[in-house]
Amino acid sequence: MADTLELARQIPLPLSTPNFEIEEEGDTVHLNESSLPPVDGGFQAWSFLFASFLTKASVQGFPLSFGVFLEAYLKDPEYTNQPNASSLLPLIGPLASGIIYCSGPFINMYITRFPFHRRPAMWIGRAALMYYPSIAYMSEWFVRRRGLANGAISAGTAAGGLIFPLFLPTLISSQGISKALRYMSIGLVVSIAPMLPLVRGRLPEIRSPRARAPARMMLGEKAWLTNMTFWVVLIANTLQGFGYFVPVLWLPTFASALEIDATRASIALAMLNGGSAVGRVYLGYLCDKFDPWALSLATLIFTSLSTFILWGVLSYSFAGLVAFGVVYGLLAGGYTSLWTGFFSDVGIQNDNPTHSTIILGYLMFSRGIGNILSTPISTALSSSRNSSSTTPKADVHLGFGVDNGKYEKVIVYVGTCFAGAAVISLMGWAGEKRRANRHRQ
Repeated sequence: MADTLELARQIPLPLSTPNFEIEEEGDTVHLNESSLPPVDGGFQAWSFLFASFLTKASVQGFPLSFGVFLEAYLKDPEYTNQPNASSLLPLIGPLASGIIYCSGPFINMYITRFPFHRRPAMWIGRAALMYYPSIAYMSEWFVRRRGLANGAISAGTAAGGLIFPLFLPTLISSQGISKALRYMSIGLVVSIAPMLPLVRGRLPEIRSPRARAPARMMLGEKAWLTNMTFWVVLIANTLQGFGYFVPVLWLPTFASALEIDATRASIALAMLNGGSAVGRVYLGYLCDKFDPWALSLATLIFTSLSTFILWGVLSYSFAGLVAFGVVYGLLAGGYTSLWTGFFSDVGIQNDNPTHSTIILGYLMFSRGIGNILSTPISTALSSSRNSSSTTPKADVHLGFGVDNGKYEKVIVYVGTCFAGAAVISLMGWAGEKRRANRHRQ
């Protein structure tokens, strides 16, 4: 293509836009588009995707494995004897991942305004500062395959959640909780540092302290804020977040109540995260080809049913619990891969990386709210069991009845959250169908 792109200090505008907007006169760089790496393929695009996958596996896979630590904490008198331990200990992991999610809008607005700060921020070593620049770069590298790319990067989280629970019980039992955390911190540094040089943007960066994107572009002109579809997607996403993280947190503890040893209990969580890794990739692939509303509605309905049936009814044994973990991961774990599919309905052009990054930040924020607040809710529900009598394990034939019904209300809560999100998605889908019919008339 012979057109010339005028790059003004690495402002990530749509790939279809012929010229980059200049905020100040002068200091512009002329670059032929043919000299840029290709989008949606090529060695650099795939190496970026691979590095982002591994980085996210390390950064967010660790908080997803906190259920293993929670089981150990709740068995250690040194921690359980502390004031309010039963309500505060479960908050540790969700707070770690919730802060990453909730910082999305703020970090995305900053790195969109000052794009040349993205790569230096990643080397600071904070989890959120490593995650969000990679999401911004993803919008530069992938356009037609953005759903697949988003799913692959999101699968990194689940992949980390699959691997860590397989060795954490052994590490904790042999070294103790404190030393295990120290060894994990060293391992995270060793695994992340070699990947960061590959997490870079497609467009060249002009490293000038004055370089920044126009404020109008950073805010995305706010048109999507008045789009009702955006709020429907946001509400459904929030409800999904209120339900999704509860089994991730409590599954090892639930397994322990079945008198399953720590290693096998961790396998149940690993299977959930493994199913989630697969689900995020295949739903991301399907999102590029099919209606995201249909995919969203199907996954939410079947997740609600699997929660009530597989967890509530059949998870009185280890086999039933593993089956629930796999199915739940495949269905619920892949929901975030559908986000990019809603962009066109929200009013965002798929080739606009600036607006896409900002929207993803708000979706992450709403998911983070659910991540954090669902923990005290589920803790309170698990504390208010229906019966004070003790039922022998051999007489328990329902997941609802495990540990004298301790998790019955938790299971109902999770299933209801997904059912509510399905209702919201159905309303959004119906609204989009009506608008499409009006446009055709």
